[in-house]
Amino acid sequence: MKKIDPVVKNETLYIATVSAILSLLLQSVFLIIGKWDYTVLLGNIYGLAVTVGNFLLLGVTVQNAVEKDPDDAKKQIKASQSLRLLLLFVCAIIGYIIPIFNTVSVLIPYIFPSFAITLRPLFKKD
Repeated sequence: MKKIDPVVKNETLYIATVSAILSLLLQSVFLIIGKWDYTVLLGNIYGLAVTVGNFLLLGVTVQNAVEKDPDDAKKQIKASQSLRLLLLFVCAIIGYIIPIFNTVSVLIPYIFPSFAITLRPLFKKD
């Protein structure tokens, strides 16, 4: 297995950091509205791990696709996108079925990477 490119590591770390901060805010909201319990924490950790793992898989796929010819790269990225979407769906179903997870706290972290990507230009050093 090839090493993960430092850019992929750094961007994944950024996504993980912003997502963790947003997860703390999510926990705070549940605490403030009086709905916090251990299922919220476990669901949030699970959702965070799934979404950060999904972003890492995306980065590794792109890293590997860059070295291939354009047609093969396109096929690899499309296949990866489909499999990662399926993985996210299956993980969401697992988060819904297993009672130790709060479903809302599993699903809300799914939007955290998009939010982090939107904020990235504010923190990017050129």
